[in-house]
Amino acid sequence: MTTQHTPAASQDAALEPLRARLLAEPGGVLEAVAAETGVSLRAVVDCLPAAMRGFAPGSAAEAAMTDIAGWGPITFLVHSADLVLECKGPLPLGQFGRGFYNLAGGSPIGGHIRLDRCADLAFVRRPFMGSGDSCAVIFFSGDGEAMFKIFVGRDEKRQLLADQVDRFLALRDRLCLPAV
Repeated sequence: MTTQHTPAASQDAALEPLRARLLAEPGGVLEAVAAETGVSLRAVVDCLPAAMRGFAPGSAAEAAMTDIAGWGPITFLVHSADLVLECKGPLPLGQFGRGFYNLAGGSPIGGHIRLDRCADLAFVRRPFMGSGDSCAVIFFSGDGEAMFKIFVGRDEKRQLLADQVDRFLALRDRLCLPAV
């Protein structure tokens, strides 16, 4: 029997060391891992253990935003090479207009998002830098980089808000595609 080498099989094999690394230590800054290994953030998230991540199509982005708007205070994060910007507060409801998903007022979180450019979403629950679990919904652009992330809120003792964890898991279970 001969082994067939396809580009997908070669790429998959090339990611095995990253999968092993993330299995052993899933709690680092994923953007740093992506930069260090020369792959997209989406590829890094895909290499996390399957129990720690699920993916939904970009067409589910508006449904996710609408659901999260009812959770209460969350952390909205934008991470670039030069900035990690966090804003805490309730996610306002949004609506489409003039090519953007426009977040309504009444919260420190506001702005205009090109939500139609969201290629897919990842629901990630993993340990993070020794602070216990983190739960994030990552909205990915077509190039595999994060448009933004929404993290489940924490209480004054830095513990995840249990009701938001429940809502995160329910939304993940509703929107995510079966793992392949």
